[in-house]
Amino acid sequence: MSPALNRLSSFLATLALWLSAIGLIGMTLAVAWQVFGRYVLNSTPTWTEALSIQLMGWFILLGAAVGVREGYHLGFDILRIAFPGRPAKLMALVSHLVVLAFGLAMVWYSWDLVIGTWTATIPILGWPGGVDFLPLLGGGALISFFTLEHLYNLATGHEDGTGA
Repeated sequence: MSPALNRLSSFLATLALWLSAIGLIGMTLAVAWQVFGRYVLNSTPTWTEALSIQLMGWFILLGAAVGVREGYHLGFDILRIAFPGRPAKLMALVSHLVVLAFGLAMVWYSWDLVIGTWTATIPILGWPGGVDFLPLLGGGALISFFTLEHLYNLATGHEDGTGA
C-alpha cells in the first residue's frame, strides 16, 4: 500500500480504537450513574440507558472494523494454514471479498435506515432517530475501507494469504 494510504489506514484504526475506548468508558460511567441514582438517590436517571446503548453500538462496531484491519475477523484460517501458497491466497481473496460485501451491505442498508428515521426523535435524548443507525454506517464504511486495504495488499504481494 502506498505510504500515504497506509498512514491514513493506521490513523483511522488508531482513532477508531480511541473512540471505542472513550465510548466504553462513557458507557461505564452512564451505567454507574444509573445504578447510583437508582439505589442511592432513589431517582433513576432516564437518559442513561439510551445513551449507553448508543455508545455500545459505536464501540462495538468501531472495534469490529479495527478487527477486520488486524485480521481478527472470521475467515478460513485452518484451511489457509493447511494449504499454503496459491490455495491460501485464493481463500484469503474469497474471505476478503465476503467481508467487503458485508461491509458494503452495512453501508447501503444503514444509510437507508439513517435517512428513513432521521425525522423521528429519540424521546429520552432528543436526538434524531437516525442517530441510532450511524454506528452501522460508520462501522460498515471502516470495514469496507480496511478490507479494500487487504485486497490491495493481496494483489500487490504485500499480503501472502496465510494470515501471517
